[in-house]
Amino acid sequence: MKTPIALLLATIPGLAAAQSPGTVPMPEGCTAYMTVQTAGCTVSHHFTCEADPEGWQRRVDLDEEGVAYVGAIDSETQWVESSYPRAGRAERLAPAPADPASFSELVENGADSFDFTTRSEQTGETRYIGGDSLTGETVTIDGVELDRTEYRIRAIGPDGEELWRSAGHEFISREHRLFLSGTSTVTGPEGSFESDDTPVEFIFPDEQGFLSSHPKHGCGATMSSLVPGQIAKEFSHDQL
Repeated sequence: MKTPIALLLATIPGLAAAQSPGTVPMPEGCTAYMTVQTAGCTVSHHFTCEADPEGWQRRVDLDEEGVAYVGAIDSETQWVESSYPRAGRAERLAPAPADPASFSELVENGADSFDFTTRSEQTGETRYIGGDSLTGETVTIDGVELDRTEYRIRAIGPDGEELWRSAGHEFISREHRLFLSGTSTVTGPEGSFESDDTPVEFIFPDEQGFLSSHPKHGCGATMSSLVPGQIAKEFSHDQL
């Protein structure tokens, strides 16, 4: 049986290449519950699948060029699997993390550290070390209440060398138990760059724009093609 990631990658490219707006199809057994249009020319669709373990959530991101990311988190927002179609790269969480990411810890104590490894057939193992903390500020965006966070993260390659680091501010939704991107600075071998993927619109089933295949905000600007930057945007603990 194909996984939701494989099914999405098989069905979405045709839509992404279309010149007119369309809607993103969900794999059989999967149900979308929220679409988020961000300031950084990305539209994200959040969904769950019947075949997944309890508490798992999945997400697919599209930008002006089509599908940029497909991934899944567990009930503690651990990044369990991710695929970057343009880079031809996928990775999964390795067993027994040294310090698992914990959404519960963050909400209960105001801070959470993490230290875990992912495995990729394309690039081998990558270790991620960092943490998230609540700033104490709550914001309401398009009618949705969010907590603001700050984060730091380092990615370390199989040889022990730092691949990139990132820091910035994000948001969490207590209701949906997930992270949402915000502003970040990513530093790697090719220098540093900043991004702003703050949510602008939250769209729910039966509302216009739900599952839209086209981003709306901040498009037309030059987009960074750095793979480390793409990864950091998704995993700022976050989530992944």
